[in-house]
Formats: sequence, C-alpha cells, structure tokens
Amino acid sequence: MNHSDIRERPAGLRTLDSPQAMNPPALTCLPVPRCQLGENPLWHGGSQCLYWTDIEAGRIHRFHPASGTHEVIYQGIPVGGFTFQAAGDLLLFRVGDLALLHPDGGVEVLRAFTDAGLVRFNDVIADPEGRVFAGTIGTTDQSGGLYRIDPDGTITALWRGTGCSNGMGFSPDLKTFYWTCSTRRRIHQYDYDRATGALGPARLFHQAIPEEGIPDGLAVDQHGHVWSARWDGGAVVRHDPSGRIVDTIQLPVPKVASLCFGGTKLDKIYITTAGGRHDADGMEGAVFQFEPAAAGRHEFESRLRR
Repeated sequence: MNHSDIRERPAGLRTLDSPQAMNPPALTCLPVPRCQLGENPLWHGGSQCLYWTDIEAGRIHRFHPASGTHEVIYQGIPVGGFTFQAAGDLLLFRVGDLALLHPDGGVEVLRAFTDAGLVRFNDVIADPEGRVFAGTIGTTDQSGGLYRIDPDGTITALWRGTGCSNGMGFSPDLKTFYWTCSTRRRIHQYDYDRATGALGPARLFHQAIPEEGIPDGLAVDQHGHVWSARWDGGAVVRHDPSGRIVDTIQLPVPKVASLCFGGTKLDKIYITTAGGRHDADGMEGAVFQFEPAAAGRHEFESRLRR
C-alpha cells in the first residue's frame, strides 16, 4: 500500500501554519485520538503504518496514513518504549518488565526488570545487531539509567543517575551514538562499536538553555543532522553534526515529546505530543507531521530471544 503524500492527505487532516519557524514547513495534525503522553513514534515500512505509545493511558496506537485508519492495538500496563522485533512481534518495555506483543494481540512476558529507584522504562532504540539501548526514569535525579540489552537477554548498565533518560539515535555511518539526558538538558554523543555494542566516553553534543525547553525524543536524518523534540519548548530543533542549531520548527503545543521519520521514502517527520485526553479535540496530545529538509533512515529491529 502506498503512503499518502501530504498534498493528498485523507479527509480530516488539519494543516497548520508555523510562522515563527525558520523556513517553516506545513504542519499537519493527524486525525487520531489525543494522547496524555504520546511517545516513541516508530514507522513500520512493511505495513506503512505509524505506531506510538500513550504511556499514561497504557495504550499503543497504529495509524495507516494512506487510508486514514487508526486503531488501538494494545491496552494494559504502561509501555515507555518499544521496538519492532525481526520475528514480527513488538518488544515492549513496560513499567517493570520486557514483553512481546504478538500479531494476534497476545502478550508474553520475557523477563522482569528491577533497579533501585526505577519508575519505568522510557525511550528505547534497537541497534544494527538487534541489541536494544533502553533508558529509564528514576524516582530522583540520582536514579534512573541507560542500559543495553543483548539478544541473549544480558542487561548491561551503561549509565546511572540520569533522572530521565530520553531520545537516542545513530549517525548514518554507525560510528556515533546519541543519547539525551533530559534531567540535565543535554544531548551526549559517544563512539559506538557495532561489533560489541560498547560506547566510548561521553562527549557533550548540545547543552540546551532554559528558553529552548527540555531535549526529549530524537531522530537522525540521512545527512547526520540530529532532530530533537523540545518538551515545554513547543518545537522540534535541528542540529548539524557539530551540534549547532540550524533550524527550529515551532508547534502549536508546548509539550513536544518525540519524533520519527516515516512515509514510503522516509521523507516525513511524525511528532508526538502530550497534555491531551483521548476524547479531546484540542491540539495538546495530537500527532503532527511535516516534510523535513532531508529524509531519514529506517530504524533497526531488535532480536531478543525468548
């Protein structure tokens, strides 16, 4: 099935102006329910569908842009983040476990996860070898962390005391890993070893000032530019590979949570936001899309074994 172009959008989509942005694109509001906390948008190329989680509502949504079809495919324990498994399941990172959501809707718990000061999982990302880097939110700024889960289920703590771990991504050459610490308003970068999954010492990529809002979800385009959502900043910010801000896309809501590339050519960005209700018509909690200056790349699939 072909993904609909932004100029041939299904009935019900709302196009918005973004006059405060540099080179502002046309923002489109998708005809889907509003989220209390919309996070982890992820595009599935095989089905040409967009998936995302409403963490506080305990739901995972799926939207097929070409037909305008929306459905809730999961309702249960809140899911902080998820990946697509190579075998066809969704790998869910919930409050205190890792679970598989099978295509038939069944849920299978793979393993429990406990850590001192844990509130729940937050953003996660698969790497080219099927590992998953998974962040958590802690009860204090000194708890929470970043972990690597290998395909055999081994969990390695990479960083502790993050408070709120957030968006991650890989450079196009797969030599650099980006990770967001929302607590300290920082995006870090690391040398990344694909063979082992090891990360080198942290280097500061960007330190956000309060006026920018808090760096949240993250995506990397095919030219190595880093796109970062700004919670309480009402924007998506584009950084060049040196970390310099080169563009700011303003949104009509303050709590911009995360983003991903999608569409048949990965030439659209989908943005999740927070602050809405399932039955509300306002903009807060809506999912938006726009056409960025550069296309993205497919996200990797996880290969965690039972």
